[in-house]
Amino acid sequence: MNPAAELKEIVGHAKRYLADAAEMGLDPPGISPLAQDPPENRPSRVSTLGALRDFIGDCKRCKLWEGRAHLVFGEGSPHAHLVFVGEGPGRDEDAEGRPFVGEAGKLLTKIIENGMGLKREDVYICNVVKCRPPKNRVPEGDEVAFCIPFLKRQIEIISPEVVCALGLTAAQSLLGRPFTMSRERGTWVSYQDIPMMPTYHPAYLLRNPSAKRQVWEDVQKIMKLMKLEVKTNV
Repeated sequence: MNPAAELKEIVGHAKRYLADAAEMGLDPPGISPLAQDPPENRPSRVSTLGALRDFIGDCKRCKLWEGRAHLVFGEGSPHAHLVFVGEGPGRDEDAEGRPFVGEAGKLLTKIIENGMGLKREDVYICNVVKCRPPKNRVPEGDEVAFCIPFLKRQIEIISPEVVCALGLTAAQSLLGRPFTMSRERGTWVSYQDIPMMPTYHPAYLLRNPSAKRQVWEDVQKIMKLMKLEVKTNV
């Protein structure tokens, strides 16, 4: 490809990213606000999930704290081989302080336990943002910017074999690039050299039951990579 054509392609990718970001309410990518803190005040200095939760504390770094009942950190095995990442807490999660406990969470639990043959406590489940956005709206760019270092550190500490990104916000926030769920769902991508499978969020399946087959196909790919027995009668 000649330089002019290559530059044109780069500009085209950038424009598509900005359009996608604007559509989902995200600001253009930039330096995380936490990266401006001195090293001793950054989440990278902590080495356990418990220490990271203590580091976050009674977080008031972005405006989401004003409407929350509970901060929802995440739960599961600190040694999990599989990490599920969603968008943010909903009403039930905010009330209980636990991720994925509402109707979407029950469906995720069914996928994990009935479909994959694992226990919920064997995996780790968390979200891009730790506080519920008002009326379950998509997290805004500044909210993601403050919270994403915590999510990334969670994944670094756990060091899983596979990450499953549930929905567009999770996939795009982790990859830091444009992502089209309808085109790229079900295709392996890499997050920090960890295989990541993007698929539909369970809440999407509640609204669109016909997509369950596609998600099950994606889950089967995860199971094959993890060398789990794939059931054919689910």
